[in-house]
Amino acid sequence: MKFLEDRELAQLNNFLSHVNLGDHEVTGQLENYSCKLAGQDKKNFGAIETDVVEELSSSPNLYSTSPVGPLTDSHSRKTLIYLILTLNQAYPDHDFSNLRPNNFSKEVGVPECKEEIDQMLYDVGKVYDQTRLYGASGSGGSLPFSDELWRCINSAIELQDVDVYSYAAINDGDPFDGDGSLWNFNYFFYNKKLKRILFFSCASKIKRDQSFYEDEEENEHVGVRMRSSQMTPTPPLNYSSRGYAASFDDLAMDDMQ
Repeated sequence: MKFLEDRELAQLNNFLSHVNLGDHEVTGQLENYSCKLAGQDKKNFGAIETDVVEELSSSPNLYSTSPVGPLTDSHSRKTLIYLILTLNQAYPDHDFSNLRPNNFSKEVGVPECKEEIDQMLYDVGKVYDQTRLYGASGSGGSLPFSDELWRCINSAIELQDVDVYSYAAINDGDPFDGDGSLWNFNYFFYNKKLKRILFFSCASKIKRDQSFYEDEEENEHVGVRMRSSQMTPTPPLNYSSRGYAASFDDLAMDDMQ
């Protein structure tokens, strides 16, 4: 899979590389790949196909139907392997070679996919539009975010001729999951005529410092509840709002020590 340079996608990538949304942040990437294979990709393609064919030989009905089509068909296998190789190219520190059709979904169509992406990136779009209006670097388009996004995608991949697939991050070690993860999406716009795949991935995560303080606050509350439950009950005659407040002051002093 060869990465295809695209100036307009590069401008959007620059913006999506880090979008600050207050208590969380969004990171994303838009990358266009040619499906013409060479070098190591050819070897990887052959290795994955060999594994799939061996699985089919032992269980012929295993992938008789799948999101990419029946894997007994060479074109369906090719589609699956292209999706896998795209992920390997986009995330070279990870290996997705063991993924199979059940790890992917085929989307109904571009309009439905566009609607979902626009909803998830609504707040991102507001940040883009603000930076665009004030001339900040990183948002090079003159159109509102959604219009500019889909104009660039269409220019790169010709949406009228694509099949759309998605990958759900369900495996341990995926780059899309982890502590503080709120949501992510991973779409592949596959144009067989052009022999290209445009990969669009975004993830939202709680900021590290935010999740740290939330964890610390929760641990503090748990500690107070545990210590409170272990305290010797005060006789009813000695109860007063002042004395009750003092007991929490003592707990606070204990925490400081």
